Amino acid sequence: MSIFQHTVVKRHLASNEEKIREAYKSYTGYFLHAKIQENIRNSKEEQFQEGFLRELFVKVLGYTLNPDPDYNLITEKKNENNAEKADGAILINGEVVGVIELKDRKTLDLKTIERQAFNYKNHHRNALYVITSNFEKLRFYIGNAIDFIEFNLFTLKENDFALLWLCLACENIAKGLPKQLRDESISSEDLITKQFYKDYSAFKRALFDNVTANNPQYGKLELFKKTQKLLDRFLFVFFAEDKGLLSPNSTKHLIEQWEKRNKDPYEDYLPLYARFKRCFNFLNEGYTGKGESIFGYNGGLFKPDAVLETILIDDAILKENALKLANYNFATDIDVNILGHIFEHSLTEIEEITRSLSSVPYGEGAAASPSKRKKDGVFYTPSYITAYIVENTIGKLCADKKAALGIDEADYFTDPRRKQKAKKELNDKITAYREWLESLTICDPACGSGAFLNAALVFLIGEHNLINEMSAKIHGDELVYDAKSYILENNLYGVDINEESVEITKLSLWLCTAEPRRKLTSLNNNIKCGNSLISDPEVAGEKAFDWHKEFPHVFEKGGFDVVMGNPPYGAKMSEMERTFFKKEYSFINAKSNDTYLFFTFRMIDLLKNNGTLGIIIPNTWLLINSAKNIREKILEYELDEIIDYGDNVFEDATVESMTLILKNTISEKIVSIKRKKNDLLLKSNLLNKNIWRKDKDCRILIDLNDHIDNFMGKIYSITSIFGEYNEIIWGIKPYQVGHGEPKQTKEMLINRIYHSENQINNKWKPLVVGSDVNRYFLNTLKTKYILYGKNLMYPSNEKKITRPKLLIRQTSDILRVTYDDKKYYPQNSVLIITSKDNSVFDLKYLMILLNSSLLGFIYKIKNPQEGKTFAEIKPSIIKSLPIKNIPLSEQQSFITLADQMLSLNTDLQTKHQRFLKRLSDNFNGIKTTKALERFDEMEFKQFVEALKKQKIPLSLKQQDEWEEYFNTYKSECTTFANQISATDKEIDRMVYKLYELTEEEVRIVEDVPKL
Repeated sequence: MSIFQHTVVKRHLASNEEKIREAYKSYTGYFLHAKIQENIRNSKEEQFQEGFLRELFVKVLGYTLNPDPDYNLITEKKNENNAEKADGAILINGEVVGVIELKDRKTLDLKTIERQAFNYKNHHRNALYVITSNFEKLRFYIGNAIDFIEFNLFTLKENDFALLWLCLACENIAKGLPKQLRDESISSEDLITKQFYKDYSAFKRALFDNVTANNPQYGKLELFKKTQKLLDRFLFVFFAEDKGLLSPNSTKHLIEQWEKRNKDPYEDYLPLYARFKRCFNFLNEGYTGKGESIFGYNGGLFKPDAVLETILIDDAILKENALKLANYNFATDIDVNILGHIFEHSLTEIEEITRSLSSVPYGEGAAASPSKRKKDGVFYTPSYITAYIVENTIGKLCADKKAALGIDEADYFTDPRRKQKAKKELNDKITAYREWLESLTICDPACGSGAFLNAALVFLIGEHNLINEMSAKIHGDELVYDAKSYILENNLYGVDINEESVEITKLSLWLCTAEPRRKLTSLNNNIKCGNSLISDPEVAGEKAFDWHKEFPHVFEKGGFDVVMGNPPYGAKMSEMERTFFKKEYSFINAKSNDTYLFFTFRMIDLLKNNGTLGIIIPNTWLLINSAKNIREKILEYELDEIIDYGDNVFEDATVESMTLILKNTISEKIVSIKRKKNDLLLKSNLLNKNIWRKDKDCRILIDLNDHIDNFMGKIYSITSIFGEYNEIIWGIKPYQVGHGEPKQTKEMLINRIYHSENQINNKWKPLVVGSDVNRYFLNTLKTKYILYGKNLMYPSNEKKITRPKLLIRQTSDILRVTYDDKKYYPQNSVLIITSKDNSVFDLKYLMILLNSSLLGFIYKIKNPQEGKTFAEIKPSIIKSLPIKNIPLSEQQSFITLADQMLSLNTDLQTKHQRFLKRLSDNFNGIKTTKALERFDEMEFKQFVEALKKQKIPLSLKQQDEWEEYFNTYKSECTTFANQISATDKEIDRMVYKLYELTEEEVRIVEDVPKL
């Protein structure tokens, strides 16, 4: 698998040709020596480990092995925080930057030692690179286990060795060149993707406009779909000429021949499209003529199409755009990953245009609206996600099957003394494994551009290649078995509601498997168009999809072995669809618009007993009240793993995502729970599902563990529930078109006619918004006003608003609570807490508890939003918090501290605002940046630099004047801040004592590791 862009590598190789040539001479003398290769193959791991490091890393790649002075390569390197050891490690300035894990030739598949190697890496804080090898093959990883390069050390030609040298030469590792290459490749890939998509889209638009203008006898929607099919054909041609399936530069030569023919006065004019149609026909049926031979790849892509045969296209459109796209290098720069991004973006355009041309409203059979498609993350799934899901569904099944058959790779090595009976036993095992592998059925019911099916294809090809290699080891010769066509015909299945998605999935699979002079596999029986969720034609029309009728051979065996994918979500549904789903999945909230929930259970239904599901979906169902029944249902199955990735998984999408792996069987198996950021593991744990069932809403709390569960159980046993004594309401929502008296218009909303900087009369009330609310402080230094009354969309409850109350900032990942008895009117970015008639708590006592570390910790466990882009405080979680019920007399000590905190924070913020006002009064146009807001955390020199950035240089005289003033304010602010911090700590100590926490429980709250 390539992790570098060809153009980036080429640029770096150019300046190192002589060094590479010399290194390759050393390399060939040892690693390409036939007798040495034979000896290496017969060597055990411990016999050749140090020899391997010395011959490759020292003599060829320039390292110095311990115990030589100034060594940068060491054997048996112990982890930083445990006693485990990697076989080798690369050091730069004494720090481990790369770990090396070695096995002998009995380990045929280096993937099997990947986890072990990365475990070593993760125990060295500065390690970036991982190298694994069985002395013949070598894998090189940068940062993660998804992308790697594999080298066969016994067959490397100089060109391939050059890449090995770039990756692993000591001088290159020392200056971080591999990471630089990867970073440059990502940037280059992004640029190529964007430019290619720009050119591809321009061709598509120009082609559609031209075809529409020239062929009025056909409807626009039909022509649009045919345009997409034509583009698919062109893409295959461009790919084929760079991958050796067609002659190089076939497009360029075709156009040159056409131009030459049309210049001949004895020849009739022939449109360029006629030449391309001829080419497409040859690709379908094959052609052998004078000096030209084209293989008939068929597969359905080039099957005759009545509309495409008759339409007219202007020469200029085809010539300009075909040449532009053909100039890209589809062998090196436009890989399947880039095409996946292109296809997924293209599908968004296709949906938009299809909807506009067909005039069908969203919700009537639509998988997802185009705007929602982008907003809700229906994008090309990142490769680390697809790889993870494939590895933990198909990969896990394969590992379990090999274990059940007793297949141990260590048994498959060349041994001329092995008896025929032993050979037969080994061969029978891998034959049985191949037969089982060939029987697997894998489905993506919302296949989109085919990302998951392509990943599954690559994985299965790898397994067949491993079988070939094991067979060769016991028989002494390489078994030729090309599984690609078989996999496409028998193992992979996909469905999508979008016809163009189906065609793009087929194209992506063909591009991944196409080989010179080998027919494309027909995919019509495996990749189909339909509504995966609805089988009733009265509801879904012609897109209704009956799985049992469409794939009878699969369901005769009970269903699919694996179902996986990234199902669509956020789609609108018609009432008819909603009624259908309510009947089909009665346990899902009838008001739910989250199609991913229906897809999840449809995917489970498609599995055979004990089949495996692997999906990436939004994580909202883990916590929302309306999904209680769904959680209870999911917990019945055998959950293998839940990983919460948070947000930013998808490009240009902020949806919070998670992966779910489960088996279609009832089980109480322990669940693996992880939290990741991209592909970096942040937390992991093993949990019994009953820990979630204890919660009345069955919420699946990712950060829960047995210690925290026991600790929280103890707390809840000695406390009351917040919501029993208090009410939480939303602040005022000022605007919404069509609401209020008089009815609001869009212009009223845009002009914010009910907001003012001044109090016009007593109907205008002092307003506070979310950003005004902080812990123990309400910023009212710049008072705003709102015209309060029935004119507002939602005026909230004035009686409760004007009482003493607690205010909570609503858009926050932590609780920020303050007190208000001055009758401020909160907007809807603020939550309002008022006491019920039965309350026995002073609001200031409650404020202290809500702002404490203990309740902040419990809140974060129940609503893990920390660091998330659109974190929101959930009223239902606040209502569930445990409140220690003590007499009002005992609450008084907390109330005293509350008054202190309110006073200290007001004094601090008043000082802050006064200093910032002095700045604005003295420097016209100055902006109050985040840095200036924290001026008391700066040194004076940093303050001067912050002003310079706004083009406000202070002269030396001004600096003398400002320095004393700055330091005085800073000192006063620091004093207040220190008092606030000390009081906060005192409050936490009192709250810990109040809730009867042990020292161990305090450590849990403060996340202090036990010494």
